[in-house]
Amino acid sequence: MTLISQDEAARVEAALREAQGCTSGRIVCVLARASSTYEMLPLAWSALVALLTPWPLLVFTEISAERIYLFQLLAFIFALTALSLPWLRPMLTPKAIRRASAHHAALEQFALRGLAHGPERNGVLIYVSLAEHFARIIADEGAAKVVHQREWQAIVDQLLSDMRERATSDALIGAGARCADLLGARFPPKEGAARPPLHCLHVI
Repeated sequence: MTLISQDEAARVEAALREAQGCTSGRIVCVLARASSTYEMLPLAWSALVALLTPWPLLVFTEISAERIYLFQLLAFIFALTALSLPWLRPMLTPKAIRRASAHHAALEQFALRGLAHGPERNGVLIYVSLAEHFARIIADEGAAKVVHQREWQAIVDQLLSDMRERATSDALIGAGARCADLLGARFPPKEGAARPPLHCLHVI
């Protein structure tokens, strides 16, 4: 899974706008590098390394307490430097924590992008977080009532599969089109209804 270029982003934006022409519902996609910085986990792991460092020195050597303390401090600094690499932090984080962070971030983005409490309560967010290999569709109350959760989940499953096999931009376009098909059957477009000039794709 990779981020998309500016040209790909423009193509996804255009495709999502076209898809929205099939429904009165609003479809927004957020593509995130990561759902959290996971800054506390490297600190915790580094502290654990520092705590364990003195034991083999105490058992197998006769060096002074001052030197042991120095080795302990150096171990903490080295571990913290190495484990703080941005691409490594998610790998050090338990899967349950990563999924919880991604789920929370998706809910925040749903509210932030103005999808909550629309006129027909039919806004939909497609949220993808690359670091966590996570995707979720959040539908507002009106759309959630008429489209079963398993139908949204089928789109998510297909999206994740497509992102493993195809370009990220193509996978997002496909997910947007499938969301529009589901919404269009329940919330067809309204003639003469003006849409505000809001972005459909946000890369964060």
